[in-house]
Amino acid sequence: MLLTVFVLSATLVAPSSPRETFAARANPSATGDLASNPPLLVNISKLPRTVEVNLTAAVTKLSLQPGVVSEVFAYNGHVPGPTLDVREGDRVIIHFKNELPEPTTVHWHGIHLPFESDGSPFHPIKPGESKDYVFTVRPGTAGTYWYHPHPDHRTGFAIGKGLFGAIVVHAADDPLPRLTEKLLVLSDNRFLQDGTIDFPDPASHHGGIDEENGREGPVLFVNGQVLPRIQIRSGEVQRWRVVNSSAGRIFRIAIPGQTMLQVGTDGGLLEKPVEVKEVLLTTGERVELLVRGGARGSSTVLQNLPYDRYSPQTRPADWNVTRDLLTLETTNLPPVTPPVIPATLTKIVPLDTTKATAVRTIIFGQGIINGHTMDMARVDVSTHVGATEIWEITNIVGMDHPFHLHGFQFQVLDRDGVKEPYLAWKDMLNIPKHSTARIIVRYDDYPGKWMFHCHILDHEDHGMMGVLEVKP
Repeated sequence: MLLTVFVLSATLVAPSSPRETFAARANPSATGDLASNPPLLVNISKLPRTVEVNLTAAVTKLSLQPGVVSEVFAYNGHVPGPTLDVREGDRVIIHFKNELPEPTTVHWHGIHLPFESDGSPFHPIKPGESKDYVFTVRPGTAGTYWYHPHPDHRTGFAIGKGLFGAIVVHAADDPLPRLTEKLLVLSDNRFLQDGTIDFPDPASHHGGIDEENGREGPVLFVNGQVLPRIQIRSGEVQRWRVVNSSAGRIFRIAIPGQTMLQVGTDGGLLEKPVEVKEVLLTTGERVELLVRGGARGSSTVLQNLPYDRYSPQTRPADWNVTRDLLTLETTNLPPVTPPVIPATLTKIVPLDTTKATAVRTIIFGQGIINGHTMDMARVDVSTHVGATEIWEITNIVGMDHPFHLHGFQFQVLDRDGVKEPYLAWKDMLNIPKHSTARIIVRYDDYPGKWMFHCHILDHEDHGMMGVLEVKP
C-alpha cells in the first residue's frame, strides 16, 4: 500500500523552469519507466516566446496491441499524437496538413483562441489541403488540454481511428515544487481479430448500441500502451496530468487504499489542493493529481472503477467490472524527502451572478438539445462580447451527457441545487441522468460562432450539438 500523507504548507516553494520540468524531468529513460510520455512536437521557431510546429494527420499502420498491426489515423505517425508543449504568452503557429482520405479539422479543446482557429465544423480542411492555426496562449490559462478532429458527423470515427493528442500549458510562476510529471492520456478501443479497428455498420444491432451508448472498447490504453507501469521512489511525489480522450467512456480512477491530491482540472490549478479517493473523468475532461510513492519495493495499480452512465436498456454486461489501467511500482532506491506542497495554489475570481445579462435553459434529450438536432445554418444562442450568462443545463433522460462549450471557460455554480464545493475553470461538465447543473460564463472577447454539445461523440455526430454566436 502506498502512503497517503502529503505535507502541505502555506509557504510557496520556488517554481521550476516549465520547459525543463515537462520535457526533461518527464523523460522516462532516466528511471527505466515503461509508461513513457508521448513525444513532444518539435519547436522549429528561433524567435522568443514563439512555438512553431508541423502537424500532419495521415493514414499509417501501428501495432496498438502486441503482435497485431492496425490501420490508424495518426498525428505525425503517433497514437496518441505528440504533445504541444507551450507557455502562457507564447505565440503558437501550427502548420497543419491533411493527408487523410476525408476532410478534417483540429480542435484545440479548452484553449481560449480566435474563432477561425477553433477547428470546429465551420472550417473543414479537405484532403491534401493545409491550414495554419495561429493563436496566443493567454496569461492565466496554464493547465492540461488536448487536441482532436472536429469534422461534421465524423468526430467519433476520427478519434476512434487514433487522432488525439495532449496540450500542456505552463505558467512562469507555477506554485508547485519541481516534480516529475507524467502525462496520462486515457483511451479505449475495439478491434476485430485481424487488428482492424471495429466500427460496425450503423444499421446493425451493434451499430445501434454504439449510437445509443457512445462507442466504447474493451481495450484500455494509457498513452497508447496496455497496462504500462510507472516507477516512483519512496517519498517521491509525482504530478500526473490525466486526459480522457475517449469517445464515450467515462473513467472513474482510483488507487486502492490511497488518497491523492487533486490540484487541477480543465482550466488549470485549483485554489487549494483537494484530497480525493477517486476522480470521475468524463469524456474530454482533464485533471491534475499528486501521487506519492510508498514503501520501497511495493506495488499497486491505478484502477478504473465501475460507473453507470448508461440507459438500462443498453447498459453493457461488464459495466460493473473494475479494470486495471497501469501498475505503480515503488523502486528499491533510497527514499527521498517528500516535497512541501503549498496549501494555496492560485486565486480564482468568481464570476458575479448579479452581473448576468441572460439566463439560458439548455435541455439535453436523447440525441437532441432543446428539441433540435444540429443545423449549422441555425444559431441556437445569440449573445455579444462582454456578456455574462448563466446556463441551466438539464438532462431529462436516463443516461449521462457530458457538456462541452467551445471557446470559453466557465465556472460551475451548483448541481441539483447544491453549491459547487470549490471554484474552478471548466470546459467539460458531466450532466448525470435526470439532473441539472448551473454554470456561469463570460464572453470576454473573440466573436464568432462556437459549438456547444454533448461530448459522447456518437451523440455529437448524430446531431446533439448547437451553435452559440457571440457578436462583436
